[in-house]
Amino acid sequence: MAAPAPRTVAFAIDGPIGRADLPGVGKRVSALLEESGANVILCDVAEADPDAVTLDALGRVHLAARRHGCNARVQGASTELLALLDFAGLRAVLAA
Repeated sequence: MAAPAPRTVAFAIDGPIGRADLPGVGKRVSALLEESGANVILCDVAEADPDAVTLDALGRVHLAARRHGCNARVQGASTELLALLDFAGLRAVLAA
């Protein structure tokens, strides 16, 4: 018997975000996962800056996903952001 296909929902971090935006990231991801019933969240970071604030936001996406029993994946990351994810040890858990 085949496993059911994962239900995926998309979330984007568009452009630069500030530290003041960070608390809302986890709340929005949690609400999105609760409403959708998805078990995978695909986070598009093609327009995100490769900086510590984006890294923090992705950590919050991962944490919110784990709290809902979901996996988080990153899509569209620049080479610089991938290097930062590697440095922070988040690349493997975010399936970048």
